[in-house]
Amino acid sequence: MNVSRKQLHRAKYWVVAGLMFLLLTVLPGWIQAQVRLEMRPFESMSLTGDQFLRGEPGKPVVLAGELRIPRPGTDKFPAVILMHTSGGIAPHLDKWAQELNSIGVAAFLLDSASGRGMVNFATDPPQLSYLQLIVDAFRALEMLAKHPRIDPNRIAVMGFSMGGLPAVYSSSERFWKMYGSDKVQFAAHIGVYNSCNLVFRGEEKVTGKPIRLFKGAADEFGVIEPCREYVSRLKQAGADIALAEYPAVYHFYDWPNYKEPVKLPKAPSRRNCLMVEKEGGQVLDVKTGQSFDPKISCTERGGTLAYNEAATVATTAAVKEFLTTTFGLKR
Repeated sequence: MNVSRKQLHRAKYWVVAGLMFLLLTVLPGWIQAQVRLEMRPFESMSLTGDQFLRGEPGKPVVLAGELRIPRPGTDKFPAVILMHTSGGIAPHLDKWAQELNSIGVAAFLLDSASGRGMVNFATDPPQLSYLQLIVDAFRALEMLAKHPRIDPNRIAVMGFSMGGLPAVYSSSERFWKMYGSDKVQFAAHIGVYNSCNLVFRGEEKVTGKPIRLFKGAADEFGVIEPCREYVSRLKQAGADIALAEYPAVYHFYDWPNYKEPVKLPKAPSRRNCLMVEKEGGQVLDVKTGQSFDPKISCTERGGTLAYNEAATVATTAAVKEFLTTTFGLKR
């Protein structure tokens, strides 16, 4: 049977189209179906900010998270602990977990709120400090390091907004010695649109593991200049740290539900705050020289939340490349 060049070309087109359909629709669902899900509890502590900074014990609390292992079996995987925003676990973390699983990395979606009887750290009674989340990160690290399917030497931490604080500052050698374990350290630290406006004592002394920050230059809830200064200080001290900036990009830029920008005129923002830790766990407002009080010191109102596809794609690609290199994954 004679087959014309046109018919052959058409056949090739439909073969390629069929393969693309499988790659874009069937394969992702199949990969996701292979993921093993586990709920993993662990013990942590609830502390005030000054308790944390002085290294004092807090109130015991049991937290939990969802561990997503890329596939069944007995082999070990590297892992990333995902630290949520002040509003708790949100749909964008599901997407990040899928992205991590796709390169052979387990994801642990840590819930720092529910075990404490909280819904939103920003609106619930402020008797607790964001700093306690650093303890949560270290305790989750210890728990995962004992898991038979997780490589204890390849566990990173990644956080968003509020969750970026424990993700980034768990790199502090001082905090690791206070609350971590001498048997295991994080392999990498990743902060996404987190704030950097609290300068801790001795923060330039880090554990030596790489640190990466991703920020929108137009972010009103975590302005970029303090992060530039933080990165500069640590670089001068010899740390492996880098900041990726995205012009005209706002807070929550990886949340697709904010494709239409949302203005929050009453939302509290510390965009013009600068705080510094002194001896004894005291935190001062740099502008006034007085103890920092979020109700009266420098808190302002208003800000914008907006999804940005280009920044999301760039951050996703950069994080996956960074982890591929850090964990020694096959490309």
